[in-house]
Amino acid sequence: MDKKVIRNILVFIVIVIGSGWIGVLVDSVLTDQPKGDSPGMGIWLVLPMLAAIAITIFSNGSWKDFGFKPNFKGNVKWYLIAALIFPVVTAIVLIIGVTIKWIDLSTFDLGPLVLLFSSTLLINFIIDIFDGPPLYGYLTSQLTRLNLNDWWIYLTVGSVWGMWHLPYYLVFLPETDIQAVLPVSRTIISIVSIITMVFWAVMFIELYRVTASIWPGVVLHMVEDSLINPLIISGYISIVSGKEIFVSPIYGIITSILYLFVGLGIRTYRRKANQILLVDRELINEKLVNRE
Repeated sequence: MDKKVIRNILVFIVIVIGSGWIGVLVDSVLTDQPKGDSPGMGIWLVLPMLAAIAITIFSNGSWKDFGFKPNFKGNVKWYLIAALIFPVVTAIVLIIGVTIKWIDLSTFDLGPLVLLFSSTLLINFIIDIFDGPPLYGYLTSQLTRLNLNDWWIYLTVGSVWGMWHLPYYLVFLPETDIQAVLPVSRTIISIVSIITMVFWAVMFIELYRVTASIWPGVVLHMVEDSLINPLIISGYISIVSGKEIFVSPIYGIITSILYLFVGLGIRTYRRKANQILLVDRELINEKLVNRE
C-alpha cells in the first residue's frame, strides 16, 4: 500500500472529525453566538474542504481527485436523477406512511412548501459544496487508491461523515429542531445519524464515481436540504409518536433502506459500464495487434 496515501487519509480524517470540536471551542470563547449560525459552525463546515486542499497542495496530489469538473457530457441524466432521488423516495415513504396510518398529511400545503423549497436552493447549494464533497469526493478518491473494496469505502466515508456531524447534533443544532426531526436525546440522534450517513453515503459515492464529479452529489444534497428538512421541521407532515424511526423521511429505517437500494442500483450500473468499457478496449487492442 502507498504509505503517503495512507498518511494523507489519516491526517484528513483526524482534521475532519476534529473540525467541529474546534468550532465548539471557538464558540465557547466567543460567547452569545446565535444558535445555528455561529463562527464555530462556519469552521466546522469549511475546514474539511480546506484540509483536503492543503493536503493536496503539500503532497503534490492530483486535483482530479476532487471532481471539481462538472463533466456534463454523457452525465446529464445523472444530474436529473440526482435531483429526483429525494423527492421520489420521500413520496414513496409518505405513501407508505399514510397507507399504514403512521403519517398524517392534513397540514400539508404544497404551495408554501414549493415556495420555501425554491427560496432555499441557492444557499443550500453553496453550503453543500462543503458538506459532503470532501468526503464522498476527495476521501473516496484516496480510498480507491488503496484498492479497497466498495463496502469498506462506503463504511469508511459514511462513518467519517457521520462523526463529522457529531458536534452539530450534540452542540450546534437547536433542541427544538432535534425534537421536530426525531424526538430523542442528542446522543441517540447522533448515533442514528451516523448509521443513516453510512446508508446515504452509497448514493453520494456512486454518483461521484459514475460521473467523476462532485456536482451531482451537491445537487442531490441541495434538494434534500431544501425539501426534506423543511417538510419535517416546518410541520408540513406529522408522524405518529414512536413511528418516526420507521417512516421519517430523514431518519426512518424504511427510508434509509430505499436510499441504500438507490445507491446499489447506481453501483450496478457503474460496474456494468466499466465491464463494457474494458471489453471494448480489449477488442480495440486485439484489432491493433492483428493489423501489425
